[in-house]
Amino acid sequence: MKEDEIEKDASRLANLTFTLLSTCQQKESILAEQYGLTQAEFRCLKLFEKKETVNNKTIAKRMNLSASRLTRIIDGLVAKGYTEREINPSDRRNMDVTLSKKGAQLVQKLDHAYVNIHKELLENIELSQHKPLIYAMTNLLGAMEKWLAK
Repeated sequence: MKEDEIEKDASRLANLTFTLLSTCQQKESILAEQYGLTQAEFRCLKLFEKKETVNNKTIAKRMNLSASRLTRIIDGLVAKGYTEREINPSDRRNMDVTLSKKGAQLVQKLDHAYVNIHKELLENIELSQHKPLIYAMTNLLGAMEKWLAK
């Protein structure tokens, strides 16, 4: 009996996470479009801290992208004035990418808009369920990270 229940719960969780991912991608796409970004550019900008300089290999790893695909994304962000890049002096095959002042301002706007979207989402959920929801999602994320680390 217990094994059947675990199987049903796993099936529900699998469907929920798949649907949640799809819905989150739609949310990101809508937000990115509002700021004249592609979804990939939006995700790339969300990876930066305000003063952080990141090399292209780190960004590609964080975004799970090939170097060539990342180059096209960075090219778009440079063209829009949101990032700056320079050849890494210790390894000429790498680029160091930094947010421009305009990019840092945009990231701040994106962060604010992103939080506001989630605030709206929470308004559709009973207040008493906010903390349990965050607790459950934190546990799910931890379990996913453990699974990925195997």
